[in-house]
Amino acid sequence: MSDRPSDKKNIPRKFQPKGLTILHEDSSIIVVDKAPGLLTIGTDRERERTAHFLLNEYVKKGNPRSRNNVFIVHRLDRETSGILVFAKSEDSKRFLQDNWSSFSKSYYAVVHGKLNKSEGEITSFLAENKVFRVFSVKDESLGKLSKTGFKVLKEGNGMSLLEIQLYTGRKHQIRVHLSEFGNPVVGDKMYGKNEKGKQRLALHSACLTIQHPQTKKEISFKTGVPEYFKLLVK
Repeated sequence: MSDRPSDKKNIPRKFQPKGLTILHEDSSIIVVDKAPGLLTIGTDRERERTAHFLLNEYVKKGNPRSRNNVFIVHRLDRETSGILVFAKSEDSKRFLQDNWSSFSKSYYAVVHGKLNKSEGEITSFLAENKVFRVFSVKDESLGKLSKTGFKVLKEGNGMSLLEIQLYTGRKHQIRVHLSEFGNPVVGDKMYGKNEKGKQRLALHSACLTIQHPQTKKEISFKTGVPEYFKLLVK
C-alpha cells in the first residue's frame, strides 16, 4: 500500500466532490477539508448534500454497481469547516475510532471580546438536554468530563483569534466552553450572541494527527487560518 495521495487528475470533474478539498487519499483513508454549511452525514431532511454522500459518489467514480464505500469515523458540525477523516473499510474505521481519543486535534476559532489570559484550559462536565443543547453541570455523575485548551493568536476589532486544543471530543464542546467562559464563537447561533452580518460560524478544524490504520505510522494533516477569520480580527 502507498500512503501517498492518489493522482486525482485522472478523475473527471463531475465526480470531484463539491464542498470538499481532498487533502490525502490512499487505500485506507480519505482526508478532506470540509466547507462550512455541509453536513458530515445525512439526516431525514438532507441525504445527498453531505460529505459522506459526496465521497461515496467520488469513490464509485460513476459506477453505481461499485462496492466501494467510505465509512464515518468522526463528525464536524454543519457550520464548522476543516479536516475530516473517512475510512475505506470497516477495519480502518474501527481502528481509528478505537484510538480516536489518543489523537491530537486542534482548531482555529474567532471569539467575541478579549480573554482574561493569553492561554489556558477550560474543564467541565458536559450534559445535553431534551432539545439537544449542551451545557456544563456541577454534578459529575450527570455529565462527561470535557477539556479544552486555548491560546490567543491575535486580537482586533473587538474579537480574538484562538488556537484550540481539543483534549476530549464532546458534542459542541468548544462552542459551549468558550460561550460559558464569556467569549462565544463568532456566528454561533445556538450558544452565542444574536448577531447580524456574520457570514458563518468562525470555527475551523485546523490540524489532525492520527496513527495510520494500516502502516501504524503517525501522519498529520494541516490547514491554514481561513481568510474570513483573518478579516474578522484585522
